[in-house]
Amino acid sequence: MIRRSGSIKLMDAFGIRIGVDASWFLILFLLIFTVSAQFRTALHSTDSVAYLTTVITVLLLFGSLIVHELGHALVARRQGIEVQSIDLFLFGGLTRMSRDARTPGEEFKIAAAGPLATFGFVLVCLVVDLAIVGPHRLTHAAVLDGTVTITPVLLSLSWLLFWNVLLLIFNLVPAFPLDGGRIARAIVWKRTGDKTRGTRVAAKLGQGFAIILGGLGIFWMLGTGSFAGLWLIALAFLIGSAARGALVQSALTERIEGVRVADIMDRQPVAIPGETAVGEAIDAYFLRYGWPWFPVVDRDGRFLGIARQERVQAAIDGGEGWLTVGAVLDAGDADAWGVSEDRPLTEVLASESLGALGAVMAVDRDGMLSGVVTIEQVRRALQSALGSPAS
Repeated sequence: MIRRSGSIKLMDAFGIRIGVDASWFLILFLLIFTVSAQFRTALHSTDSVAYLTTVITVLLLFGSLIVHELGHALVARRQGIEVQSIDLFLFGGLTRMSRDARTPGEEFKIAAAGPLATFGFVLVCLVVDLAIVGPHRLTHAAVLDGTVTITPVLLSLSWLLFWNVLLLIFNLVPAFPLDGGRIARAIVWKRTGDKTRGTRVAAKLGQGFAIILGGLGIFWMLGTGSFAGLWLIALAFLIGSAARGALVQSALTERIEGVRVADIMDRQPVAIPGETAVGEAIDAYFLRYGWPWFPVVDRDGRFLGIARQERVQAAIDGGEGWLTVGAVLDAGDADAWGVSEDRPLTEVLASESLGALGAVMAVDRDGMLSGVVTIEQVRRALQSALGSPAS
C-alpha cells in the first residue's frame, strides 16, 4: 500500500527484516481487549485461560499477515526485485521493494502471491480443525455461539480461519491499492500495453470502493450507535487516499513519458577510484568537495557502490588507514544505488536511493558509471513537465 518510514524490528525471515509501526500496538491492544470478552464467553473457562488464548490467537493473526506479505516479498525477489523490509501497521502490512514491477506479468505474480499465501494459511487451519473436531463443531467455534464445548486450540484455529477468509475476500476486491486492484491493473496493462491506463482503471475502482466502504461505515454507526463503523470509515479514507495518489502519479507519468535518465543526469560525476586509500580519499575528495558520499568505480569505470565519509573515517580512526575505499563501501550492492541510463525517469521516482542519498547513479549497459541524477534535477524535470501541457 503506502510507504511508511521507521519501524521497530521484530525479526528476520528469509533474510527480510520484519518490523512493526508504532500504530500496530494500538490495533494489537484493541483486538486483545475486544476479543478477550468473546473468548471468555465461548470457552466457559477462567479469565487467565481466556486471556492467554486471546493473546496467542491475536499474535497468530498478525503472523498470518506476515505470511501474506512474505508471499509478495518472496515472489518479488524471484522477479529480481530487492525487498528491504516488511512492516505491520494499523491497517495491515506493507512490503517495501526497491522498484515497481516492470511488466504486467511481474505485477500479476507479485500481487497474487499474497492472497495465495493467505489461502494456504486458511487451508492449514481448515485441515487441522476438521481433523480435530469435524465440520459441526468447527462452525460453532467460528461464530463463537457457545452452544458446544470448545477447547482453546479449536477456538483459536477457528477464529483464525474465519478472519483469514474475510481478509482473503477483502484483499481480492478489484480496487487499488488492494491486491485485487493490483491484479486488475496487471490485466488491463497486459491487454492494452499501457501501465498508466491500468493504474487509472484500478485507482478509479479503488475510489469507488472507498465510497462504498465509507457509506457502510456511516450506516453502521447510525444504525447501531456503535463506533465500530469508524474503522470502516478510516479504512475507506486510507484506500481513497492511495487511489487518488495513484491517479495523480499516473497523470504525472503521462507528462514525463519519454523522459529518460540520460536526459537529465549530470554526465560528469565525481567518483573515487576503488583502489584509493581511505586516508587519501578523505583529503582528496571528502574534505575537498565537502560531500558526505561519493560513487566508487573500478579501474575500468564500472560502478562499484557508495562510499560514505563516516565509514571511511571510521576505518582511519580504527588504525586501518591502509584499506582501500573499495573495501569500505556502504551496505548494499551497486544495483541498490544505480539505475540504467536508458530507463524512464519514473523508475528513478520509485528508487530507494533517491530517498536515502538524494541521488541515483546512472550506469550504461556495461555497468560503467555514466552520470548522477540528483533530487534537484528530478524536481526541475517534474516542474517542467507540470508547467507544460500534456501531449
